[in-house]
Amino acid sequence: MHQHEAEDCVRLVPIFQTLGEADIAAIAQLVRDHQLKAGEFLFTEGTAADRLYILAHGQAKITQSTAAGREQLLRVLGPGDFDGEGVLFTKGEHTTTSTALTPLSVCTISQQDFQALLKSTPALALNVLNALGQRVVALEAQTTAQAVASVGERLANYLVETSAALGQTSFELPLKKKDLAQYLGTTPETISRKLAHFAAAGLIKQSGRQHIEVIDADGLTLEA
Repeated sequence: MHQHEAEDCVRLVPIFQTLGEADIAAIAQLVRDHQLKAGEFLFTEGTAADRLYILAHGQAKITQSTAAGREQLLRVLGPGDFDGEGVLFTKGEHTTTSTALTPLSVCTISQQDFQALLKSTPALALNVLNALGQRVVALEAQTTAQAVASVGERLANYLVETSAALGQTSFELPLKKKDLAQYLGTTPETISRKLAHFAAAGLIKQSGRQHIEVIDADGLTLEA
């Protein structure tokens, strides 16, 4: 991976976005690039959590096993999303599993490399702590906004984000409708009705069970 590509990956992470160019360049030196196929695991429950994962392209899901042995969908990650920032500071095991929904380009930074950099650059450590504090505030605001959003708003946002993650307006839904319904906190029937509503409004086209073409991304954004 070229230096400028590694720096672009670093800038995708909110806790690094407020850092100066010198700090970003230093962190970029630690980045490793990985390519995954759909269905492959980024990490699994119970394995050592020892690196930060940054999605540069594609979409992945974060799941957790329930007491009944079922797979519970927790989050969907797209470009710019990341997982594991906590492991940059503490050791532990993954309590979730991450699976590629589409072909993925992923950047990783190991805990060992990152901590060595922090020890050698105290100013960077302070910058990262300040950025983490800002991220906590931003996440609280984001959680509140999602809690009051309607199913239609959440679905519209998901379609726009998925199109952006895949870099194309015509795509197969990476999640099955039952999984998407669980993720959005609704039913598959409601998902189908909302998609039909978007299609009737000329915002999308549907074909088959899973294929979506985004016709009017701006219109969907207004829905969201």
